Amino acid sequence: MTSTAQVIKTRLPNPPPPTDVLLQQVQAAVDEMKAKDVVEIDVRGKTSICDYMVVASGTSTRHVKSIADEVVRFAKKLDVQPLGVEGEREAEWVLVDLGDVVVHVMLPRVREFYALERLWTVGDQPPGDDDVLETDAEHRF
Repeated sequence: MTSTAQVIKTRLPNPPPPTDVLLQQVQAAVDEMKAKDVVEIDVRGKTSICDYMVVASGTSTRHVKSIADEVVRFAKKLDVQPLGVEGEREAEWVLVDLGDVVVHVMLPRVREFYALERLWTVGDQPPGDDDVLETDAEHRF
């Protein structure tokens, strides 16, 4: 016979991992798949969508999809199910929403066109440093 405490315990989901642990898993996944130009952007205080965005490039549509798949696989190791994965079919830009962390994996030409790093770091840079993408609020892996 099962106790009520055991039944309740089996029904409750595990709490989400701390954001820094999730970021480490994302970093491990993109490193594993040899993603290019990986940038982590701290967007806390700029949006309520997430705390961090990770932007990475793949060398081909197959590489972009593989990187995104690996991010999902590594997140699942922490019992984190993606809230959504978009763009897998075309695989020019795949977005993986992990809640506190949103991962964008893009072909270089798509990444250059949309310039997410500039969009999310406007105002972080001192005047005159418009061509510098890396700021105190973002870190390269």
